Amino acid sequence: MNARLLSLFCFSALVPPQQAAEPKQPNPLYEAGPMVMRTDADATASDKIDELVMKRLQAIDLKPANLCSDAVFLRRAYLVVIGTLPTEEEAREFLASKESDRREQLIEDLMERDEFYDFWTMKWCDILRVKAEFPIKLWPNAAQAYHRWIYSSVRGNKPLHQLARQLLVANGSNFREGEVNFYRAMQDRTPKGIAATVALTFMGERAEKWPEKKLEAMSGFFSQIAFKTTAEWKEEIVFFNPDADKDGLSKKTIFPDGTPVRIEMGKEDPRMRFADWLLRPENPWFSRSMANRIWSWLMGRGIVEEPDDMRADNPPSNPELLAFLEKEFATSRCDMKHLFRIILNSQTFQLSSLPAQKWPEAAVNFAHYPLRRMEAEVLIDALNQLTDTEESYSSPIPEPFTFIPEDVRAIALADGSITSSFLELFGRPPRDTGYESERSRSTSAAQRLHLLNSSHVHEKVAACPLVTGAGNAQPAQLAEKIYHAVLSRPPTRAELFAIESHASETYARPQELAEDLVWALINEPEFVYIH
Repeated sequence: MNARLLSLFCFSALVPPQQAAEPKQPNPLYEAGPMVMRTDADATASDKIDELVMKRLQAIDLKPANLCSDAVFLRRAYLVVIGTLPTEEEAREFLASKESDRREQLIEDLMERDEFYDFWTMKWCDILRVKAEFPIKLWPNAAQAYHRWIYSSVRGNKPLHQLARQLLVANGSNFREGEVNFYRAMQDRTPKGIAATVALTFMGERAEKWPEKKLEAMSGFFSQIAFKTTAEWKEEIVFFNPDADKDGLSKKTIFPDGTPVRIEMGKEDPRMRFADWLLRPENPWFSRSMANRIWSWLMGRGIVEEPDDMRADNPPSNPELLAFLEKEFATSRCDMKHLFRIILNSQTFQLSSLPAQKWPEAAVNFAHYPLRRMEAEVLIDALNQLTDTEESYSSPIPEPFTFIPEDVRAIALADGSITSSFLELFGRPPRDTGYESERSRSTSAAQRLHLLNSSHVHEKVAACPLVTGAGNAQPAQLAEKIYHAVLSRPPTRAELFAIESHASETYARPQELAEDLVWALINEPEFVYIH
């Protein structure tokens, strides 16, 4: 590849917020204009989000960024909502649209696509620890059953309080009742270990930071869970068994808010009582945690950060905003799509990633959209889509043999044990604990060198239809096509001038220019980052 061509672009790529200069005028490549507040009687829930964000920014004397351009919004919406890069045709169609509600309509369309269900199943599988091998050890049959149950729940837009209840009170075979694997997918299946996992998953709290007595009191709700094997190899039955409580923990149960509870010994499953308490609309523990987690998934950071580390000494950056989202979530009966819709349609989500002021508080208070690298699965799927190539994934488990078709996208992989060297290099979570921090978005020299120099990427680029189909196209035609496919936008005049000037000096064949241009653009921060 021609290193000189790469140098033409990398220094003009998207600049991280901490290095960005304060813009005097909107940059049309990334910005559309200033934020416009609505405070009239017709204001929507999305407008309320903007009002609360702006109120907080005004209180700390921070200016919001400009709204992002259509090209930035298109790419951001695709990557955040469905974990998939827009195609060249999709980019051209959206950017040519003159409809006033094109952004709103795009959001609705994306939430009905198959990729939406694959992507959000993947997100839930991360925190629910869907993994066949050590240390979770579900084994392939159970991992597949667990993934199918989560996928069908997401596809049916199952209210999240129902999803949580079914997981909390699950009984039966882990091969036949997918939700039962919630209790199997834990490294520590003692009552305390289960209570800690429940707190992390559904309350966003880390029980290791609790007083010991608080965790012990909650563990009583899970002290009567029993496990038994069957004649089916690796199958396990999870069931309620009053005799399982050898230490009498169920007699000491206290809800995490300090409310004592009496369990009718042997007559009722304590998990039912816990689920009833946790999932009451007026109980903030569940709704607050889920609202913050969903905000974090869409916005790149939580109002409470980390989103699974909610505690008194880690307060929300905007308490009023979190309270509003919690109420909206509970009022909608825990409808995940409803919360998606109001967040995605807010101007806060649609702010540029270029900050108006270079203050550390800007990202924390959502004065601009936070930059972050694509998830590992999304990045390899984007590369495969652009180059019309496939990836080989494998499982370390030889029993039973796990076959992964090569046309399966990374966001649709069911089992955390199924992986590739690329996914591991770019931070796919191992799904060992359910912590959000298991997924790494950090960048490294090894990642940059892989995109720049590896035969893996070079072979994909050489096979790319944008390269093999270049024909006798002129440099400007190639640039238009490749920019729309790779960066979801047209090239600027300066970029076209650089490409045409460079092409006339260096390339004898359009295919050579196309190959170097694709390679150069996928190595730009603008491609690798969600911005």
